[in-house]
Amino acid sequence: MDHKKAKIIIDERSPIELDVLTGTLGHEEIDIRALGSYGYFTFDPGFTSTASCESKITFIDGDKGILLHRGFPIDQLALHSNYLEVCYILLHGEPPNEEQFQDFHFAITRHTMLHEQIHHLFRGFRRDSHPMAVMCGITGALAAFYHDAMDVNIEWHREVTAIRLLAKMPTMAAMCYKYSIGQPFVYPRNNLSYAGNLLHMMFSTPCEEYVINPVVEKAMDRILILHADHEQNASTSTVRTAGSSGANPFACIAAGIASLWGPAHGGANEACLRMLEEISTVDHIPEFLRRAKDKNDAFRLMGFGHRVYKNYDPRARVMQETCHAVLKELGLNTDLMEVAMKLEHIALNDPYFVERKLYPNVDFYSGIILKAMGIPLSMFTVIFAMARTVGWIAHWKEMYDNGIKIARPRQLYTGYDQRPFNSQIKK
Repeated sequence: MDHKKAKIIIDERSPIELDVLTGTLGHEEIDIRALGSYGYFTFDPGFTSTASCESKITFIDGDKGILLHRGFPIDQLALHSNYLEVCYILLHGEPPNEEQFQDFHFAITRHTMLHEQIHHLFRGFRRDSHPMAVMCGITGALAAFYHDAMDVNIEWHREVTAIRLLAKMPTMAAMCYKYSIGQPFVYPRNNLSYAGNLLHMMFSTPCEEYVINPVVEKAMDRILILHADHEQNASTSTVRTAGSSGANPFACIAAGIASLWGPAHGGANEACLRMLEEISTVDHIPEFLRRAKDKNDAFRLMGFGHRVYKNYDPRARVMQETCHAVLKELGLNTDLMEVAMKLEHIALNDPYFVERKLYPNVDFYSGIILKAMGIPLSMFTVIFAMARTVGWIAHWKEMYDNGIKIARPRQLYTGYDQRPFNSQIKK
């Protein structure tokens, strides 16, 4: 990185000189690490203007609608790759050759089963537990079963743990679903694709084989690719923060799942489907559009616009095509789907949406696809967590490669000044 200098003048004192860091792409960053020695810290709630780390994994330009994984555009990966190849790229930085991919694929498929005793843990959860609560608990519990390779300071241990997590996430996700509906768990099958295996474990039963539709299988694979990583979002930052203390990797990923569960993060596609159900029919759309445009109305259209992307979400373009292919293949023509397609048309043509760049985002389309597949709303964020696991692991591993430093944000204290204590209770 090239180094420039920035000068900060405070109260007419001598200027404070700080380095300016320039990455491969994106904004220049002022290195404020020396600012504390002058008695000052920055105040940045939500860290929207603060770079917390150096990374080579993912780059986003929200204004231009660009998302790159290791330099590769997300649409090219989604259209010409598969999820496991994208996983390899995120973890290792370069596309695998045939031999490398086969070795990676073999390692993943040979770690898909869970320790049999883990099955008993599910019985401790209520049947009506939210699948994300179960997913979070089971993921954290893996540390009690796979503690043979948890020394985070050993690179080989980190590699083994990465493989285990990637391999076992679909199995755990399917088990969360099966437990919630009272059906027996289905074991993984190593002759199926990553996405196909998930669908098989979710929808087959001991008494009836599930025939995997290739269009649905491809759609699931693309959903996984398009959610694999998204730079320093809330859950990824949570994984890095937890990992900075040296916590075991299973606990770090469980922390990421907990963060992802929030409706402002991973729960967005679930919120979008609930909105479509609230609108219910195309006849109600004008009323809800009126409410959405009313600043005094609390109603908001979910699945449109994005905090990062001020242009069309590059993931949404691919997901739009996939969504229409799935609906056509399955022949679905429900009120819900009609509402969704009508809203899509309005968002792409109505001046109110176009001027504000409120385009349909990836959550809008992925929610519709998952619903069409027969996956319940409660499982949407579980699928998201499964897909994002590779991104979390890649960032967790990179953190150790770059040198670990425990996270310790500062604060702007606005409480009482020091004061004497006088007890108000009788002794």
